[in-house]
Amino acid sequence: MVVLKLSTTTERTNTVIEAENICLWYGNFKALKNINMTVERNSIVSLIGPSGCGKSTLLRCFNRMNDFVDNAKITGTINLNGENLYRKNVNVAEIRRKTGMVFQKPNPFPASIRKNVSWGPSINGYRGNLNKLVEKSLRSAALWDEVKDKLDESGYSLSGGQQQRLCIARAIAMQPEVILMDEPCSALDPISTKKIEDLIVSLKANYTIMIVTHNMQQAHRISDVTAFMYQGELIESGPTKKMFESPDNPLTFDYVNGRFG
Repeated sequence: MVVLKLSTTTERTNTVIEAENICLWYGNFKALKNINMTVERNSIVSLIGPSGCGKSTLLRCFNRMNDFVDNAKITGTINLNGENLYRKNVNVAEIRRKTGMVFQKPNPFPASIRKNVSWGPSINGYRGNLNKLVEKSLRSAALWDEVKDKLDESGYSLSGGQQQRLCIARAIAMQPEVILMDEPCSALDPISTKKIEDLIVSLKANYTIMIVTHNMQQAHRISDVTAFMYQGELIESGPTKKMFESPDNPLTFDYVNGRFG
């Protein structure tokens, strides 16, 4: 079993993810074109851009979800803590443990709230107290007080916003280093969206978070860094305040100001 180790170089530079010259094809269609980016530890990075620009495809590269697409081909290098995620004989299950994924639509398992959180760690050989892990994960996802008396009820019994927080708790239970979120609020009402946004900001203390969003206000509110993509290219990235107020690229300026998209 290959275990990803924290390199001394990464520790010194505080870089968690580094992508170099990433290109990805779906068959003959080139969906990503020479993507280069770094992600710093304990930061929130928002990927923005019009539909079909490659945001979700790029996000899935960081935990190798594109492996499930038969005609997908990727070139380039992605390092997590200095270790290449695409090197030969890498343990892909370990990569996915370290890079938890939360999807656009809440997708709890058809099982109890408790089982939703404990299932992943239990099948991966977790040797600690599962009940304590469930409580800790639900507390981290700001859901414990709402569900502590009904842990054996179905995850489907929860509201949409609660289900999404349950999915976040499920990811947290695997003790990841990075949490990837693909439009986690797009199916939620404004009140639930606010709770998820507050949760994401609070999680930054312990995790690095990358989020795909079409909501410019959301990116502005919660992210430290914003990266703008267009037609498979990373056009520009930088501190969120600068990206929204004085981006370097005119295309970025037009997008964040609603002139297209």
